[in-house]
Amino acid sequence: MKQIGLTLAAVATLVAGAGVALHSSKGPANGIQAQRATATKPVYGGTGTMYVSSYKGVIFEIDEATEKIVAEIPVKNGIPGSARFSNDRSKIYIRDITYEKIEVIDRVKRTTIDTYSLSEGATKTRIWGLQSDPTDKYLILVVKNYTLNGDRWEIGPPTLVQYDMAARKIARTIPWPKGEEREGVSVIFSPDGKLMYMFAEDVLIYETEKFTEVDRWNLAQPQEQGLGRINLGGFDPFSDDPGFYTGLLTQQDPINNRRIMGLGRVDLANKKIDFRPIGPARGMAFGFNRDRRRGYGLAFGGVNENEFWTFDLDTYRVIGRTQFTGRPRMGMRVSSNGNYIYIHTAGNTIDLYDTTSFKLQRTITLDGDMTGFTLLPPPKR
Repeated sequence: MKQIGLTLAAVATLVAGAGVALHSSKGPANGIQAQRATATKPVYGGTGTMYVSSYKGVIFEIDEATEKIVAEIPVKNGIPGSARFSNDRSKIYIRDITYEKIEVIDRVKRTTIDTYSLSEGATKTRIWGLQSDPTDKYLILVVKNYTLNGDRWEIGPPTLVQYDMAARKIARTIPWPKGEEREGVSVIFSPDGKLMYMFAEDVLIYETEKFTEVDRWNLAQPQEQGLGRINLGGFDPFSDDPGFYTGLLTQQDPINNRRIMGLGRVDLANKKIDFRPIGPARGMAFGFNRDRRRGYGLAFGGVNENEFWTFDLDTYRVIGRTQFTGRPRMGMRVSSNGNYIYIHTAGNTIDLYDTTSFKLQRTITLDGDMTGFTLLPPPKR
């Protein structure tokens, strides 16, 4: 495997390590005692908690071990979207499906702490990106203004801002890299909140007093002559070790003008990438076991042409592909102990597929179609 190391100074690590599920005597409450008695591995998904936003106007809190709804968390801002968590897991940040309002919920008490909106008068301000800082004092938002002027809407440019939650106002506008506007951007903070990483053409590193750039990781340079740059995908703050990102990366082949998909592991602290090409890029969701030995992909095709892919993360190889009948629109998440793949969204059901046979085992049915799904694994021991 080719390892790429850059010589820039080491930077602080990413937020929130992934939790490791512990064995539990709990099992699902779906009346499958015979399966429990004959199974060679636990038949529950782990000891995490699912938070499922719904058109019912509540967030379903589901115990992963029993697969039971333990609470319906009410929201004040209408229909909730996907949940995001504070660094210490004590708060849930919810953006409503109009993209105008943010609601902060106490995760333990299951009550609303505060709500925020930037819309005013004839101008609707929609929030297309959201990330809280580790101290929960401010939010980094990507916003866009939509102003009604007589017979037409005037649409403003996307803007990156720091929103002060105590003052309830925008504290500053953060310039786009190279002055180039973009519809969205991924940012992650160091655990102490003193640095912010922005994933653009390169990884830009900002101090968080005045948000000036203090360092960067130049990803625009290819690994080897004749190859293109590597593009990073999204980040899951709970799956990997602090400072690391394992996932599907893409690389542009400048000779054949095609995108190549590969498995990679990014070490932000030491600015290194281990990358192994697999083949032509295609739409695929990705997740992996807590021990980071097996990865799973959901390759999207037609309703009857979807596939589960199995990856050996020790050798960075595809070791299996299984076709299954999916949904027109769906998301995937690996259970916190790696026994199941959860297929969710859209609809009101969560399907559990065994990660050995990839057969549907059972389904969790909710009283309302879902708008978002988040699995919060148990804290790291």
